[in-house]
Amino acid sequence: MNIWTVLLDILILLLAATVLGGLFERFRQNAIIGYLLAGALVGPHAMDLMPDRAAIISIAELGVALLLFMIGLEFSWRRLKSLGAIAFGGGMAQVAATMAITAGFCMAFGLGLSESFIIGAIVALSSTAIVMRILAERSEIDSFHGRNALGILLLQDIAVVPLVLIVTLLTEEGTVAQMALSMGKALAAALLIGVALYFILGRVIPWVLGRKEAMANRDLPVLIAMIVAVGGAWGSHAVGLSPILGAFVGGVILAESPFAIQVRSDVAPLKTLFVTLFFSSIGMLTNPGFVWEHFLLIITLMVVVIIGKLLIITGILWLFKAPLSQSAATGLCLSQIGEFSFVIVDVARSGGVIGGQRFEIIIAVIVGTLFLTPYMVGFAAKLERMVDKEPDDLDGGESGLRSAHAPDVVIIGFGPAGQAVAEQMLHEGAPTTVIDLNSSMFQKAESMGFIPVIGDASHAEVLIHAGVASAHLVAVTIPDPKLVTLTVAQIRHIAPKTRIIARARYSRFRDDIANAGADLVVDEEMEVGLRVASDLRRIMRNSPEE
Repeated sequence: MNIWTVLLDILILLLAATVLGGLFERFRQNAIIGYLLAGALVGPHAMDLMPDRAAIISIAELGVALLLFMIGLEFSWRRLKSLGAIAFGGGMAQVAATMAITAGFCMAFGLGLSESFIIGAIVALSSTAIVMRILAERSEIDSFHGRNALGILLLQDIAVVPLVLIVTLLTEEGTVAQMALSMGKALAAALLIGVALYFILGRVIPWVLGRKEAMANRDLPVLIAMIVAVGGAWGSHAVGLSPILGAFVGGVILAESPFAIQVRSDVAPLKTLFVTLFFSSIGMLTNPGFVWEHFLLIITLMVVVIIGKLLIITGILWLFKAPLSQSAATGLCLSQIGEFSFVIVDVARSGGVIGGQRFEIIIAVIVGTLFLTPYMVGFAAKLERMVDKEPDDLDGGESGLRSAHAPDVVIIGFGPAGQAVAEQMLHEGAPTTVIDLNSSMFQKAESMGFIPVIGDASHAEVLIHAGVASAHLVAVTIPDPKLVTLTVAQIRHIAPKTRIIARARYSRFRDDIANAGADLVVDEEMEVGLRVASDLRRIMRNSPEE
């Protein structure tokens, strides 16, 4: 493998993805669709511009592991529990029902049991990356169908790991007893990896990140996160398991750490790079000539998949007492086949279970449904209004959801100024979240009854996870005026209607902070001058005349 050839491949793929992704964004389409198309165009079945495709696929596999690590960071038992029965029961029921119905459909057309089960696992998954991105762009994550989709997607993402293990075992030849023995060994290895990661991430990492030296070095959390992601993936591979297992478990364990939000924010640029490579490499698998020759069959299968998943998800959510309008909107959002299905397809192809024309058809159907996803998610809210006879009730329900799960006040900076604001919020009884980069403030804020978040508030990722988008008021009390300006601009971009009060340590920065979006700027120099003048007048009035 020539490193310069690999770099050329990456350059070509990223350049094509950037051009087409930007073009799709220009016409208000999802950039991921552009990435898929870029891979298809420069891949072996079209322009064939990639000298070393195998290296790119290996890099993309690492990207999958990193993506699972990031999803693990998003996952926590507390967050999943807050989503209610739809996440637990509805998500599991959706995966099981979709797999069973798809497998039965395949067996009816003469496919074997193992191949039918694998295709069922492929169809059961939906696209977390595209659906959540579009819902966020449309500000619909807090809608009923957005929250339902989030809950089901979380369960699907968790299901990826055991599904890959099961599919791997199905591709191995042997008796039922041998397969059971292999499953036992896999579970034992997975447990060993989980215990090792729990000890490292639960004991060692918090101790390292909690030290003052670590907090002063902003690069250290990023390096530790990458070591966990790559190390977990390597550990799983070393014991014969899928690399995504170790990466995902590492992310889940690290998610329970108070440093998780900042780690997510710092690793986000790397995630963007690997996700772009992942979707572009997926596009390389698409054969435009094959799609053209079997266009009618592929379109028919796409329609069957979309309508089938729509009906299955709608029916399951309706059984879980969700209104029909919300159930249908959620079903439409999740009617595609997801990006992690490619992982299962690749495992099945490597094991010789799926190959030839069936592999080409499955790839084409997956990519085709992903192409349609932005339009399906965009139409979901309209479908909800069409089915719902009383659409006015929806807005009230959404606002109720926001008020139940979002802070009223967010205080950024928990130094002396921030603590003074926090004490007043205690008297007001307002639900308050505190953001500070100093981990030593975490326990103090928590002991006062606030929700503490460790992170750099100038990063959008940290602000979003702290609930700034739904807060009524944000107080920025950090002393650095340039950081205040950047933070205020980020808040205003995320939450256009939220009121912002910001501190200006020096008068010359007051206009910059106001122009960044602050509703009220407290000029520290001016306030000190007024206070000193007031005290002077008071002393002069109380002084005895000579």
